[in-house]
Amino acid sequence: MIPYGKQYIDQNDIDSVVKTLKSDYLTTGPKVKELEDELAKKLNFKYVVIVSNGTAALHLSSIVLLNQGNKVITTPNSFLSTSNSILYQKAKPIFVDIAKNGLIDLDLVEFELKKDSKIKALYLVTFSGLPFDDEKLKYLKEKYNVKILLDNAHYFGKDSGICDIATYSFHPVKHITTFEGGAIGTNDEKIYKKLLRLRNHGMVKDENMYPWEYKMVDLGYNYRLSDVASAMGLSQLKKIDMFLEKRKQIAKIYHEKLTKVTPLYPYNENSSYHLFVVRYPFKNLDEKAEFFIKMKKKGIALQYHYIPINQQPFYIKKGYFKKFEEMEKYYLEAFSLPIYPSLSEDEQDYVIKSMEELL
Repeated sequence: MIPYGKQYIDQNDIDSVVKTLKSDYLTTGPKVKELEDELAKKLNFKYVVIVSNGTAALHLSSIVLLNQGNKVITTPNSFLSTSNSILYQKAKPIFVDIAKNGLIDLDLVEFELKKDSKIKALYLVTFSGLPFDDEKLKYLKEKYNVKILLDNAHYFGKDSGICDIATYSFHPVKHITTFEGGAIGTNDEKIYKKLLRLRNHGMVKDENMYPWEYKMVDLGYNYRLSDVASAMGLSQLKKIDMFLEKRKQIAKIYHEKLTKVTPLYPYNENSSYHLFVVRYPFKNLDEKAEFFIKMKKKGIALQYHYIPINQQPFYIKKGYFKKFEEMEKYYLEAFSLPIYPSLSEDEQDYVIKSMEELL
């Protein structure tokens, strides 16, 4: 079966994990800080905190950024964690339609900001790996005095310094993997220190305390990542340039060879291409489902990203249901093709040939 995404593990990764398994540290140890420092350099942040998964990264970020009752603009085109993290803080998500490239429509975001001065933050998703227009983000942040969180679960690259916080996921289908894992990047020392406490039960310890003493100063969580997982991350990070280049090569081939479907956006050198999304004018969702089933019979597991969050049963019960014109059209037409570093050109050609024959 050719999946839409999968991890790339080599002998260096295995050796790194085994070496750490044989060391004195399995949970929190030196590899954790080492991975944080290496990620800070790669992502252009002063501080990085690694955590147990991408959802934990969003949860802790929301504790730092939001207060109960805050209004937060976000997208319906993401995994559940993005808006769930807003609800964890008893804040209120405001969903805004997407643009044709799958990202939240920043013009519609500004329309909402003009209407409501009580909106405190923007939770923006770099969907599929496509970064936002930095100038537009800077303009919105400064003019409307809002905090910006970038959910970069799909993106891996240098941060521009505009966002207050960026979160990352290291799930096996992402750019690097730590089995499960995630990270939070920030340039704010105060935010950084609070995140460190929240990750570890809200505890602090310093040289003025008794050797056994610790103090709980926040209501925190156990969202730590192990040294074993961090060792995997460090080994994976050494290959990140190769991973990104391979994804771009696959994206280029799709752009050159596809004839029956339309890529979500023109080839973009700045995209991390976590996903390669295409669109096709299916008549209805049943026809789309039939196509998915036929492709699976050919050994190709397509995927769709994402069911509109505000149309999930829980969100409907809470009164968030709304149909957005572009999101509805996107839901009917879009699907994700296989893209991952070990995908061979022969496999990619088979995907293209099978898909275009069926369509």
